[in-house]
Order: sequence, then C-alpha cells, then structure tokens
Amino acid sequence: MSLEPSRMLAQKVQAMEESATIRMAQKSRDLAAKGVHVISLSLGEPDFDTPEFIKEAAYAALKKGYTKYTPVPGTLALRTAICEKFKNENNLHFEPGQIVVSNGAKQSIANICMATLNPGDEAIILAPYWVSYFEIVKFAGGVPVVVSAGIEDDFKPTAQQIKEAITHKTKLLIFSSPCNPTGSVFTKDELADIARVIAENGNILVVSDEIYEYINFTGHHASIGAFDHMRELTATVNGFSKGFSMTGWRLGYMAGPKWLADACNKVQGQITSGAASFSQEAAVTALKADRSEAMAMKEAFLRRRDLLISLMSKIPGLKLNKPQGAFYIFPDVSKYFGTSNGRVAINNADDFAEAMLTEAHVGLVSGSAFGADSCVRLSYAASDDDLREAVRRLANCLEGFK
Repeated sequence: MSLEPSRMLAQKVQAMEESATIRMAQKSRDLAAKGVHVISLSLGEPDFDTPEFIKEAAYAALKKGYTKYTPVPGTLALRTAICEKFKNENNLHFEPGQIVVSNGAKQSIANICMATLNPGDEAIILAPYWVSYFEIVKFAGGVPVVVSAGIEDDFKPTAQQIKEAITHKTKLLIFSSPCNPTGSVFTKDELADIARVIAENGNILVVSDEIYEYINFTGHHASIGAFDHMRELTATVNGFSKGFSMTGWRLGYMAGPKWLADACNKVQGQITSGAASFSQEAAVTALKADRSEAMAMKEAFLRRRDLLISLMSKIPGLKLNKPQGAFYIFPDVSKYFGTSNGRVAINNADDFAEAMLTEAHVGLVSGSAFGADSCVRLSYAASDDDLREAVRRLANCLEGFK
C-alpha cells in the first residue's frame, strides 16, 4: 500500500515550478555523466574559489570552538559588521536589531514574503526577474504582478509602469540591481523616480536585492533605501555568495525596519534557526577586509563580458545589449523561433535552450523562467577557453537552423 501523492501533497507545492537554473544545470550534469563534453553556462555561481583569508578565518573559528548554535538573527559580531558595511558603502543606517542573517539571500527574501504577505496580497516583480521571486511570492500566498521591460529598454521597467501596476492590494515591490538575469543596473536617478512613486503611496515595502553589488561595472552602486523617505519603506537584501565567491557557505542577510526584522526573526526561528556559527565568523573577517579580491573578480568578469559580447555579436539573429553588472548575458533569440535543423524545432526560448544543450552541448537557461520568453541566459562565470568554445558551438549549431 502506498500514499497517493496528488492527495498528500499541498496544492501550493504542486503549483510550484522547479528552479529552471537548477534544472538545466542538472540536465547538463546528466549529459556529462554519459560522456558528453558539456559546457554549462547555466548556474549563477562564480568560478573563483573563496579567498584564502576567508577560509583561514573559518578554520580558526572551528579551532576556537565556534561549533554551537547562534542567535536566530545572527551573531552580534556579524550583525554589527553588516551595519558598518551598510553605513560605509551604502549610506544605509541600521542597528544590529534591524539585521537578520539567513542561510542565503534566498531565505532572506522568503522570510520577508512569509512575514508580510496575506492571501491575495499583490507583489510587483520587475521583469526579467530572478527565477525564485515569482515562486516565493506564490508560496507565501501572494499574487505576483509582473512589470516588464524588453532589451530595447535595457530590461529596466520605468517608475511610470510601476505606478500603473499599483492597486489597493499591492504590498511589495521586488527587484534586483545589478539584475539577475540581465545584468542591468538601475541608476541613482532611475531609483529616485521609483522611490517617489513608492513614497507617494506609503503602504508598499520595497525589497531591494543587491546580492551582485560588487559586480557592478558602472563605478557606483546605488541603494534605493538610501533615499531619506525610503529608509522605513525598504528591505535591503545582500549576502556573500557573489561578491566574495562564498556560494556554498549559505550566508545572506536582510536589513529593514525593526518590525520587519522582528517578524523575519520569528519566521526563521521556526524554520531553520541561525546560520552556521563558523561561517558567520568568517563573514565578519570578509566584511572587515578591504575589497581588493572582490574587485579583482569584478575586473575579470568585466573582461569576460566584453569577450562574450564580441564573440556573440558575430552570430546572426541574436540581439544583444551591454549589461552593466552581474555575470550574465541575456540575448533575445526570437529570430530563431519557427526554425528547425531537421532533427529538432525551435518555437520558443525553452526549445532554444533545450536544443543548444542537446545539439551544441552548451547549457543555457530559458528566459521563460525569468519572465522573458524571447531570451536565454548565459553565465560568463567560466574560463575564457570555455566561453570561446561555447560560442563556437552555438554559432556552428545555429547555422543549421532554417
């Protein structure tokens, strides 16, 4: 006798989509396990190792006995260091009681949504968006309201579009800058326009995901929470995975109004409790150090961006912009919709990504997962040789689609 999954599983779980980035990465691994040389450009993970001085700090913490539970919102030492980082780098002013450290920035966003959304509450999500925003909002009982911009607008929705999407049910506005998947960066002036719209309403919390802050090629990172009238209307989310190449350490954090931090603390206390103690000690060291290694990684990503754009611009039919941050290219591939190479047909972005994996052995992610059905995402967190070979394969493969 066995249980019937359709009856046992919650409807919200059955309605949840699997993460497309994780799914495509797994497909790439499955193909590689069969002996196929796959170049996977699907995961959003820096290819650099964690800087040695951060690892040494973790070793030292373990030897000192940092192996016990921590306070749910994080150690005081780490929350204090985060406050200093916000003050010195972002003109954001918080007390440690306004910080909640989580098991990755993804958990920070989930905490916020679970702490604020009632069934039927609307969350405006700027698209293209990171895959998990949409599903987290749904899982928390909210209604995602997508506001989109295309490649011709550098994938950045305007303040006017946001204003037109606001209703009496709107509770959150969620976006990232630099953006995953597009690499687009909102300027200070663009954020000021959005801030004015939010401040006029007064009943909307902005969730600003700034996890790619250090991979910003504009020379300046702007935080929407730094505007005086936005300090109590913004939850700023950040972490250690991208800028410090600490993906496996699972450390993220949010900062916001005290009432929100208290609510997120309550949610997290019932689900995971605090993040790993020795990881938090290492994170203190990371924040207190200079940013030379983070900046070196940024420069490497910038060089790779330029390399990838120069190579991909030679492929007929692809429409490219010039992303100003993160480590992604998000080309419009719709010119290939309705084509076939005699074995497989491409009718949408899902088909394109699948075809490039099976025919060219290059792992990409369909833009449909990010709310942009005409695009695909390529990560350039890979070696120069892999990027050159990946583009060569893509170009050769696409020549056969007519």
